[in-house]
Amino acid sequence: MHVHRTGSARRSRLRAAGSLLAALSLLLALPVAAQAADEGSVPERGSAYLGMGVASHDGVDSLPRDNRAAQTEGVDVSGHQGSVNWTSLWNSGVKWAYAKATEGTSYTNPSFAQQYNGSYNVGMIRGAYHFATPDTSSGAVQANYFVAHGGGWSKDGKTLPGVLDIEWNPYGAQCYGKSASAMVSWIRDFVNTYRAKTGRDAVIYTATSWWQTCTGNSSAFGSTNPLWVARYASSVGALPAGWGFYTIWQYTSTGPVVGDHNKFNGALDRVKALANG
Repeated sequence: MHVHRTGSARRSRLRAAGSLLAALSLLLALPVAAQAADEGSVPERGSAYLGMGVASHDGVDSLPRDNRAAQTEGVDVSGHQGSVNWTSLWNSGVKWAYAKATEGTSYTNPSFAQQYNGSYNVGMIRGAYHFATPDTSSGAVQANYFVAHGGGWSKDGKTLPGVLDIEWNPYGAQCYGKSASAMVSWIRDFVNTYRAKTGRDAVIYTATSWWQTCTGNSSAFGSTNPLWVARYASSVGALPAGWGFYTIWQYTSTGPVVGDHNKFNGALDRVKALANG
Protein backbone atom coordinates (compact mmCIF):
# COMPACT_ATOMS: atom_id res chain seq x y z
CA MET A 1 0.00 0.00 0.00
CA HIS A 2 2.85 2.39 0.87
CA VAL A 3 4.56 1.80 -2.47
CA HIS A 4 1.27 2.33 -4.34
CA ARG A 5 0.67 5.71 -2.64
CA THR A 6 4.21 6.90 -3.45
CA GLY A 7 3.84 5.94 -7.15
CA SER A 8 0.49 7.67 -7.38
CA ALA A 9 1.88 10.85 -5.83
CA ARG A 10 4.86 10.80 -8.22
CA ARG A 11 2.57 10.37 -11.24
CA SER A 12 0.36 13.24 -10.04
CA ARG A 13 3.38 15.51 -9.68
CA LEU A 14 4.61 14.58 -13.16
CA ARG A 15 1.21 15.26 -14.69
CA ALA A 16 1.06 18.65 -12.96
CA ALA A 17 4.57 19.53 -14.15
CA GLY A 18 3.69 18.49 -17.70
CA SER A 19 0.57 20.68 -17.69
CA LEU A 20 2.61 23.64 -16.42
CA LEU A 21 5.25 23.18 -19.13
CA ALA A 22 2.56 22.98 -21.83
CA ALA A 23 0.97 26.19 -20.57
CA LEU A 24 4.34 27.98 -20.49
CA SER A 25 5.11 26.79 -24.03
CA LEU A 26 1.79 28.13 -25.27
CA LEU A 27 2.39 31.53 -23.63
CA LEU A 28 5.89 31.76 -25.08
CA ALA A 29 4.59 30.88 -28.55
CA LEU A 30 1.95 33.62 -28.60
CA PRO A 31 4.31 36.56 -29.34
CA VAL A 32 5.98 34.54 -32.10
CA ALA A 33 2.63 33.70 -33.65
CA ALA A 34 1.53 37.32 -33.42
CA GLN A 35 4.78 38.45 -35.03
CA ALA A 36 4.32 35.93 -37.86
CA ALA A 37 0.78 37.14 -38.41
CA ASP A 38 1.96 40.74 -38.54
CA GLU A 39 4.73 39.86 -40.98
CA GLY A 40 2.27 37.91 -43.10
CA SER A 41 0.10 41.00 -43.52
CA VAL A 42 2.82 42.81 -45.46
CA PRO A 43 3.34 41.49 -49.00
CA GLU A 44 6.76 40.52 -50.27
CA ARG A 45 8.65 43.23 -52.11
CA GLY A 46 8.23 42.80 -55.85
CA SER A 47 4.75 41.29 -55.53
CA ALA A 48 2.85 44.53 -56.19
CA TYR A 49 0.80 44.94 -59.32
CA LEU A 50 -1.14 47.74 -61.00
CA GLY A 51 -4.04 48.61 -58.71
CA MET A 52 -2.99 46.48 -55.75
CA GLY A 53 -2.89 49.44 -53.39
CA VAL A 54 -5.95 51.06 -54.97
CA ALA A 55 -8.21 48.02 -54.48
CA SER A 56 -7.12 47.67 -50.87
CA HIS A 57 -7.57 51.38 -50.06
CA ASP A 58 -10.54 52.42 -52.22
CA GLY A 59 -12.43 49.16 -52.44
CA VAL A 60 -14.30 47.67 -55.39
CA ASP A 61 -17.75 48.64 -56.64
CA SER A 62 -19.80 47.66 -59.68
CA LEU A 63 -18.66 47.43 -63.28
CA PRO A 64 -18.93 50.53 -65.46
CA ARG A 65 -22.17 51.65 -67.02
CA ASP A 66 -20.28 53.41 -69.81
CA ASN A 67 -19.82 50.89 -72.62
CA ARG A 68 -19.40 53.24 -75.57
CA ALA A 69 -18.17 51.70 -78.82
CA ALA A 70 -15.47 54.37 -78.91
CA GLN A 71 -13.61 52.66 -76.10
CA THR A 72 -11.08 49.90 -76.60
CA GLU A 73 -10.67 47.05 -74.14
CA GLY A 74 -7.25 46.28 -72.69
CA VAL A 75 -5.61 44.33 -69.88
CA ASP A 76 -2.67 44.73 -67.56
CA VAL A 77 -0.74 41.77 -66.19
CA SER A 78 2.17 41.08 -63.86
CA GLY A 79 4.20 38.16 -62.62
CA HIS A 80 1.13 36.87 -60.79
CA GLN A 81 -0.44 35.78 -64.09
CA GLY A 82 2.60 33.88 -65.35
CA SER A 83 2.23 32.75 -68.96
CA VAL A 84 -0.87 34.35 -70.45
CA ASN A 85 -3.13 32.87 -73.14
CA TRP A 86 -2.98 35.89 -75.42
CA THR A 87 -4.90 34.28 -78.26
CA SER A 88 -7.88 33.76 -75.97
CA LEU A 89 -7.75 37.36 -74.77
CA TRP A 90 -7.47 38.64 -78.34
CA ASN A 91 -10.50 36.59 -79.37
CA SER A 92 -12.44 38.04 -76.42
CA GLY A 93 -11.94 41.56 -77.74
CA VAL A 94 -8.83 42.70 -75.89
CA LYS A 95 -6.68 44.75 -78.28
CA TRP A 96 -3.95 46.21 -76.09
CA ALA A 97 -1.99 45.23 -73.00
CA TYR A 98 0.50 46.47 -70.46
CA ALA A 99 2.85 44.11 -68.62
CA LYS A 100 4.73 44.85 -65.43
CA ALA A 101 8.44 45.07 -66.18
CA THR A 102 10.02 46.32 -62.96
CA GLU A 103 9.56 47.45 -59.39
CA GLY A 104 11.98 49.70 -57.52
CA THR A 105 15.51 48.82 -58.60
CA SER A 106 15.72 45.16 -57.60
CA TYR A 107 12.74 43.39 -59.17
CA THR A 108 12.04 42.30 -62.73
CA ASN A 109 8.94 40.35 -63.74
CA PRO A 110 10.03 36.75 -64.53
CA SER A 111 7.11 36.40 -66.97
CA PHE A 112 7.75 39.71 -68.73
CA ALA A 113 9.15 38.28 -71.99
CA GLN A 114 6.20 35.93 -72.51
CA GLN A 115 3.71 38.65 -71.67
CA TYR A 116 5.31 41.51 -73.59
CA ASN A 117 6.22 39.52 -76.70
CA GLY A 118 3.21 37.20 -76.58
CA SER A 119 0.72 40.06 -76.65
CA TYR A 120 2.63 41.64 -79.54
CA ASN A 121 2.70 38.39 -81.49
CA VAL A 122 -1.09 38.00 -81.48
CA GLY A 123 -1.52 41.53 -82.80
CA MET A 124 -1.99 43.58 -79.66
CA ILE A 125 -0.48 46.98 -79.07
CA ARG A 126 1.51 46.59 -75.89
CA GLY A 127 3.65 48.41 -73.38
CA ALA A 128 5.42 48.03 -70.04
CA TYR A 129 4.88 49.51 -66.60
CA HIS A 130 7.01 50.22 -63.55
CA PHE A 131 5.69 49.91 -60.00
CA ALA A 132 7.21 52.87 -58.18
CA THR A 133 8.66 52.65 -54.68
CA PRO A 134 9.64 56.27 -53.94
CA ASP A 135 10.96 55.31 -50.50
CA THR A 136 13.77 53.13 -51.88
CA SER A 137 15.56 55.30 -54.47
CA SER A 138 15.21 58.41 -56.61
CA GLY A 139 12.86 58.83 -59.55
CA ALA A 140 15.76 59.09 -61.98
CA VAL A 141 17.36 55.87 -60.73
CA GLN A 142 14.09 53.97 -61.07
CA ALA A 143 13.37 55.39 -64.52
CA ASN A 144 16.78 54.26 -65.73
CA TYR A 145 16.23 50.80 -64.24
CA PHE A 146 12.84 50.58 -65.95
CA VAL A 147 14.20 51.54 -69.36
CA ALA A 148 17.07 49.08 -68.99
CA HIS A 149 14.71 46.19 -68.19
CA GLY A 150 11.93 46.36 -70.76
CA GLY A 151 10.48 49.83 -70.32
CA GLY A 152 11.86 51.40 -73.48
CA TRP A 153 9.91 52.56 -76.51
CA SER A 154 10.24 52.14 -80.27
CA LYS A 155 8.22 53.75 -83.05
CA ASP A 156 6.91 50.52 -84.55
CA GLY A 157 3.21 51.34 -84.19
CA LYS A 158 2.67 48.57 -81.64
CA THR A 159 4.61 49.78 -78.61
CA LEU A 160 2.96 52.07 -76.07
CA PRO A 161 4.97 54.51 -73.93
CA GLY A 162 6.02 53.25 -70.51
CA VAL A 163 3.85 53.71 -67.44
CA LEU A 164 4.74 55.04 -64.02
CA ASP A 165 2.50 53.15 -61.58
CA ILE A 166 2.29 55.45 -58.54
CA GLU A 167 -0.37 54.46 -56.00
CA TRP A 168 -1.09 53.49 -52.40
CA ASN A 169 1.94 51.77 -50.89
CA PRO A 170 1.20 48.08 -50.21
CA TYR A 171 4.34 47.76 -48.08
CA GLY A 172 4.01 50.57 -45.56
CA ALA A 173 3.32 54.31 -45.24
CA GLN A 174 0.66 55.21 -47.82
CA CYS A 175 2.67 58.11 -49.26
CA TYR A 176 6.01 56.32 -48.89
CA GLY A 177 7.00 58.72 -46.11
CA LYS A 178 7.14 61.72 -48.44
CA SER A 179 5.53 65.13 -48.20
CA ALA A 180 3.33 66.26 -51.09
CA SER A 181 6.05 68.52 -52.49
CA ALA A 182 8.69 65.79 -52.19
CA MET A 183 6.40 63.35 -53.97
CA VAL A 184 5.80 65.78 -56.85
CA SER A 185 9.57 66.21 -57.15
CA TRP A 186 10.07 62.44 -57.20
CA ILE A 187 7.48 62.00 -59.97
CA ARG A 188 9.00 64.85 -61.98
CA ASP A 189 12.44 63.24 -61.61
CA PHE A 190 11.06 59.97 -63.00
CA VAL A 191 9.08 61.35 -65.95
CA ASN A 192 11.81 63.79 -66.97
CA THR A 193 14.40 61.01 -66.95
CA TYR A 194 12.10 58.70 -68.88
CA ARG A 195 11.53 61.34 -71.54
CA ALA A 196 15.25 62.01 -71.83
CA LYS A 197 15.93 58.29 -72.31
CA THR A 198 13.08 57.43 -74.71
CA GLY A 199 11.76 60.64 -76.25
CA ARG A 200 8.27 59.89 -74.88
CA ASP A 201 6.25 61.22 -71.98
CA ALA A 202 5.44 58.39 -69.60
CA VAL A 203 1.82 57.56 -68.87
CA ILE A 204 0.98 58.15 -65.20
CA TYR A 205 -1.18 55.51 -63.53
CA THR A 206 -2.78 56.56 -60.26
CA ALA A 207 -6.01 56.86 -58.28
CA THR A 208 -7.59 60.25 -57.68
CA SER A 209 -7.75 59.48 -53.95
CA TRP A 210 -4.01 58.79 -53.77
CA TRP A 211 -3.11 61.76 -55.95
CA GLN A 212 -5.09 64.16 -53.79
CA THR A 213 -3.60 62.79 -50.58
CA CYS A 214 0.02 62.24 -51.56
CA THR A 215 0.73 65.01 -54.10
CA GLY A 216 -1.63 67.61 -52.68
CA ASN A 217 -3.63 67.20 -55.91
CA SER A 218 -0.81 68.60 -58.03
CA SER A 219 -1.72 69.84 -61.51
CA ALA A 220 1.90 69.74 -62.71
CA PHE A 221 1.62 66.79 -65.12
CA GLY A 222 -1.76 67.13 -66.78
CA SER A 223 -0.49 68.89 -69.90
CA THR A 224 2.34 66.42 -70.62
CA ASN A 225 1.65 62.94 -69.27
CA PRO A 226 -1.34 60.83 -70.35
CA LEU A 227 -3.51 59.77 -67.42
CA TRP A 228 -4.38 56.18 -66.57
CA VAL A 229 -6.85 56.43 -63.70
CA ALA A 230 -7.94 53.60 -61.42
CA ARG A 231 -11.49 53.61 -60.14
CA TYR A 232 -13.40 50.40 -59.56
CA ALA A 233 -16.91 51.77 -59.83
CA SER A 234 -19.71 52.29 -62.32
CA SER A 235 -18.21 55.61 -63.45
CA VAL A 236 -14.73 57.06 -63.52
CA GLY A 237 -15.59 59.88 -61.11
CA ALA A 238 -13.45 62.94 -60.44
CA LEU A 239 -10.01 63.07 -62.05
CA PRO A 240 -6.77 64.28 -60.48
CA ALA A 241 -6.04 67.99 -60.89
CA GLY A 242 -4.54 69.06 -64.21
CA TRP A 243 -6.23 66.42 -66.36
CA GLY A 244 -9.40 67.29 -68.22
CA PHE A 245 -9.88 63.73 -69.44
CA TYR A 246 -8.44 60.27 -68.92
CA THR A 247 -6.59 58.26 -71.55
CA ILE A 248 -7.14 54.90 -69.84
CA TRP A 249 -9.57 53.86 -67.13
CA GLN A 250 -8.84 50.75 -65.07
CA TYR A 251 -12.40 49.88 -64.11
CA THR A 252 -11.93 46.55 -62.37
CA SER A 253 -9.14 44.89 -60.42
CA THR A 254 -9.27 41.12 -60.35
CA GLY A 255 -5.70 40.91 -59.12
CA PRO A 256 -3.63 37.84 -59.96
CA VAL A 257 -6.44 35.74 -61.42
CA VAL A 258 -6.94 36.94 -65.01
CA GLY A 259 -5.39 40.39 -65.03
CA ASP A 260 -7.07 43.76 -64.62
CA HIS A 261 -9.36 45.17 -67.29
CA ASN A 262 -9.29 48.67 -68.70
CA LYS A 263 -10.97 50.91 -71.22
CA PHE A 264 -8.93 53.10 -73.54
CA ASN A 265 -10.78 56.37 -74.06
CA GLY A 266 -11.09 56.08 -77.82
CA ALA A 267 -11.28 53.66 -80.70
CA LEU A 268 -8.38 51.46 -81.74
CA ASP A 269 -6.94 54.16 -84.01
CA ARG A 270 -6.40 56.33 -80.89
CA VAL A 271 -4.51 53.50 -79.20
CA LYS A 272 -2.29 53.35 -82.30
CA ALA A 273 -1.86 57.12 -82.19
CA LEU A 274 -0.54 56.91 -78.61
CA ALA A 275 1.83 54.15 -79.69
CA ASN A 276 3.17 56.22 -82.56
CA GLY A 277 3.65 59.31 -80.46
